[in-house]
Amino acid sequence: MARWFDRNETLRIGTRGSPLALAQAHAVRDLLIKAHAVPADRLIVTVLKTTGDVIIDRPLAEIGGKGLFTKELDLALQAGQIDIAVHSMKDVPTLLPDGMAITAVLPREDVRDVLVSDHADTLADLPRGAVFGTSSLRRRAQILNRRPDLKMVEFRGNVQTRLKKLADGVASATLLARAGLNRLGQADLGRALEVEVLLPAVAQGAVGIQQCHNGDLSEALAPLHDIATAAQITAERAFLRALDGNCRTPIAGLASLEDNRMQFVGEVLSPDGSRVLRAARTGDEPARMGLDAAEEVLSLGAANLF
Repeated sequence: MARWFDRNETLRIGTRGSPLALAQAHAVRDLLIKAHAVPADRLIVTVLKTTGDVIIDRPLAEIGGKGLFTKELDLALQAGQIDIAVHSMKDVPTLLPDGMAITAVLPREDVRDVLVSDHADTLADLPRGAVFGTSSLRRRAQILNRRPDLKMVEFRGNVQTRLKKLADGVASATLLARAGLNRLGQADLGRALEVEVLLPAVAQGAVGIQQCHNGDLSEALAPLHDIATAAQITAERAFLRALDGNCRTPIAGLASLEDNRMQFVGEVLSPDGSRVLRAARTGDEPARMGLDAAEEVLSLGAANLF
């Protein structure tokens, strides 16, 4: 057993309150209970509301950049109100507050986006001029690149809220992350789009555990850490960081491992989807690969797209 639990410490796990966030936090709790054979009452899930959860009547790009779903958890960590925070890594800024680190990431889930619609199984099958709902600038730009005839509408909210909007006829189709649907027990919903069709968000499908620096706590989290996932999101987040990406920039990126070699593809789009710049790398230095790919798309004029 790790020294943290040897001292009879209680572990307070901070999370957002959405069903998906809670599912991820409880998954971390269950994994720690199993890894260290500690009683369940030694690990407490604490729910906090973030800015992104509270302000739901405006697009994310109007509220601000990254950190909309993490800032309040950062403050709770700094104040000692929680010991760790569980995040969807695609929500986590590439620069963390001083004294904090992501010390463990779980094995990555399916990275693909899922088309959910009662009107079509593929993007090509959607009727001309159909209404497409999404709050993601990345998804909006990618969809418009492939189907510029579609009408885009804002679609904020958690998975359940967006599915209700779809059922109410606010839009004919939307995109959801397969990883989230799988974690919510809705793996059969919609049809997954292959990454060649729609490159996912940076770190999509990855769950990270953040803490203030503490050696005993890092030791306790170590059994949950997946090295392959960490390498993949290192490349992707390096690409995003070099481009100064946030919720106002349509950026996608995906790293994968094949025969112990990493493949990385990064993509930057204009908000209307009319221009796409891509760069690919193969190698074994994740951070360097992401940075090199970012430098290539910047040399092609990526900064002019934002």
